Amino acid sequence: MGGIFDLDTRREKIAQLDKKMEGPEFWNDQETAQKTIDAANTEKRWVEGWEGLEESLSDVEVLYEMAQEENDGDTLDEVAREVGGYEKALSDFELRHMLGKREDRHDAILTIHPGAGGTEAADWAQMLMRMYTRWAERRGFDMNALEVLPAETAGIKSATLEVKGEYAFGYLKSESGVHRLVRISPFDSNNRRHTSFASVFVYPDAEGDIEVEIDQSDLKIDTYRAGGAGGQHVNKTDSAVRITHIPTGIVVQCQNERSQLKNRNTATKILKARLYQHFKDIEDEKKAERESVKKSIEWGSQIRNYVFQPYQMVKDARTNFESSDVQGVMDGDLDAFIQTFLRQAGQR
Repeated sequence: MGGIFDLDTRREKIAQLDKKMEGPEFWNDQETAQKTIDAANTEKRWVEGWEGLEESLSDVEVLYEMAQEENDGDTLDEVAREVGGYEKALSDFELRHMLGKREDRHDAILTIHPGAGGTEAADWAQMLMRMYTRWAERRGFDMNALEVLPAETAGIKSATLEVKGEYAFGYLKSESGVHRLVRISPFDSNNRRHTSFASVFVYPDAEGDIEVEIDQSDLKIDTYRAGGAGGQHVNKTDSAVRITHIPTGIVVQCQNERSQLKNRNTATKILKARLYQHFKDIEDEKKAERESVKKSIEWGSQIRNYVFQPYQMVKDARTNFESSDVQGVMDGDLDAFIQTFLRQAGQR
């Protein structure tokens, strides 16, 4: 990685940016000034991160020398633990360095929808929601449920989740696609094996330095009564909000809050994220490929298979990376899958 991460070049760039910020006319153009500050802060984070890794490695080397001189087994065990921590930190640093796109550093908005299959698919969608919630907890990210629609019997009809944390979108973008479950259904009295599908799509949060302009005349806004599982009403007022972006056909909705204004603000936030990704797909000439994935939440289109019976295995169809620790994966241990995909994608 040394050839890619040139510390001297980055330090020189920081010096140039600092000098530019000291200029008397720096604040004449506030937009350009802010971009310069952001660029300088980004470079400083990389340099400080690399210097922190070098310091950690130096500490480990000193500790190892002490353990060797004193033939101290306990200290050698401590060295092994420190080396493991260093290797993980280095791996994370390298991975973040690969996430160089502007939106990779942003928070993420993640949507989950069950495929065909009734209660079994709805339950699987809820299991995925729990899996991503646990993953966010493991990484110290904040997870907020922007919209969760419960299904009639069990599970969910859909969920929209906000994941807040540095590089949240960069990591989670690898999760977009169809997820397939094979298990003996707890809803089948004959204990037969069922196959279920659910789709996951991830968008960068378009708030912050990503600008998405929305013409209000392009929006159709409907209000209706929020409903819960089984058809009961959450409240008796038209607090739920549905927004349709007419030019693209994108529809978002929110009914989590009792306040119509809060639901409208949340729905607008989701719409901005989806519109940003929509137009980015067009610019990258990838929209057709993504839409082909979205069209069919069924056999053959999955990105990952989760098998509970007759054996236990989670396997990514894109990278062939697999794990037999199904429970660990469902408890949010996804980093190995995410990192393998991002590393392979970065090598293409």
